[in-house]
Amino acid sequence: QVLLTESGGGLVQAGGSLRLSCAASGRPISTLTMGWFRQAPGKEREFVGRISRAGGSTYYADSVKGRFTISRDNAKSTVYLLMNNLKPEDTAVYFCAVQKMSVVGVKTSPTFYDYWGQGTQVTVSS
Repeated sequence: QVLLTESGGGLVQAGGSLRLSCAASGRPISTLTMGWFRQAPGKEREFVGRISRAGGSTYYADSVKGRFTISRDNAKSTVYLLMNNLKPEDTAVYFCAVQKMSVVGVKTSPTFYDYWGQGTQVTVSS
């Protein structure tokens, strides 16, 4: 069992930045491949990016590439999502998630993730 808690969301103007945090407990985070997703009202949950267990490999959705950066501090059991140059279309609830242990490689579908946080709201005003 893994418990995930996101924080850091809020209201920001377009062009601004936010850093989200995802604190994990229940299992050493160093054993977990972590992903970030987002869900806007009326839309399906969308892959944002993921980071490998040791943090040496990241992968991003095209919509956020070059603006968002995922990092992790395994000593603090925390994964981060730094969001720069935010746009109104980035408005959503953001979730962190754990990729299923049985799955290898980059997976962008939520079905490959089995533990989820409660989400944190990010609102970008124009």
